[in-house]
Amino acid sequence: MTPDFLALAAHGLTPLPWWGYVVVALVLTHITIASVTIFLHRSQAHRGLDLHPVASHFFRFWLWMTTGMVTKEWVAIHRKHHAKVETPDDPHSPQTRGIRTVLLRGAELYREESKIQETLDKYGHGTPSDWIERNLYTPFSWQGVGLMLIIDLTLFGPIGATIWAVQMLWIPITAAGIINGIGHYWGYRNFACADASMNIVPWGILIGGEELHNNHHAYGTSAKLSSRWYEFDIGWMYIRILESMRLATVRKVAPRVRFDRAKAAPDLATLQAIITHRYAVATSYAKSLKVACATEIASLRERHTHVDLPSLRRIKRWLASDENVLPETERARLAQTLDRSTVLQQIYHMRQELASLWGRSTESSEQLLARLQDWCHRAEASGIPPLAQFSLQLKRYA
Repeated sequence: MTPDFLALAAHGLTPLPWWGYVVVALVLTHITIASVTIFLHRSQAHRGLDLHPVASHFFRFWLWMTTGMVTKEWVAIHRKHHAKVETPDDPHSPQTRGIRTVLLRGAELYREESKIQETLDKYGHGTPSDWIERNLYTPFSWQGVGLMLIIDLTLFGPIGATIWAVQMLWIPITAAGIINGIGHYWGYRNFACADASMNIVPWGILIGGEELHNNHHAYGTSAKLSSRWYEFDIGWMYIRILESMRLATVRKVAPRVRFDRAKAAPDLATLQAIITHRYAVATSYAKSLKVACATEIASLRERHTHVDLPSLRRIKRWLASDENVLPETERARLAQTLDRSTVLQQIYHMRQELASLWGRSTESSEQLLARLQDWCHRAEASGIPPLAQFSLQLKRYA
């Protein structure tokens, strides 16, 4: 064998220093992450944006080579997750299956759900079904990753097998494990959704913006996942670049909260704004009543030194959640606490009444408005200053 052939076998067509291989692995995996968040998640699953056929097919082709995932399967499983979130039917909820199971067996849970035809039929509609999807991407889903292995070995030699392994493991670890697991278990929340979704960190870079998971569950169809000024969604940056190149069209983004300072009474526009921003309203309520709850808990501790009272953090979590999503042990603890304090009882029940405004669909807008006006009147007459102040702010939603 010639020296050139031996060098080619040892280093591939593009020999690099050690750090060069690290950079290549990171770039290749990042393209895969961008493909998942832009194409599979925001475009296909939630229709937050439309992609030009050129961009759409690039993402499909890349995902075929780097993940072996079928578009219809991924979309169906993700849509079912939103429809059945935190219930036993949720394909990958750590709240029902345990955080350890989702972290360590996330990819296995995905494969199990992908074999359920009912899931694909019910939730997989509207995904690509053209000739190349039917005859290549779906029936030969794993041949694509084999092609990627050949390309990596040809370009980089034996180290290409390691780069390929990193590519294959990246999505199962980050998406199936971290986002589906930690994203419903640990982090911070901007919105009091009726689930356990969390923002892992405010800088959505490593996982393409998917770290902002609570924001996504609050406004599922939004093409933009960042919500606060300090949050950064790199996937949104890529979408804006594609849009400037006329390769993408944004269809939906989360609505922005606006206030009309001149409003003195709630009207139908107020009602609609509250329903639209219901998760932001629920979060604002918990924050606004935090001081009143802290004061009442301190008073209870002085009067009942022998009673085990919940922490302020736990009470705030109760205020930010619907009662039916709390575990049975939490509901029992909540009931015991409310029995000891009429103030906490009033604060909590007023919160549940407020949530019922966007939870009922059988009442007319006029009936819901009448209930909202009555709620504001009772809040301002409650004798709890933060509750009265929150009512005044609520009237200004526009």
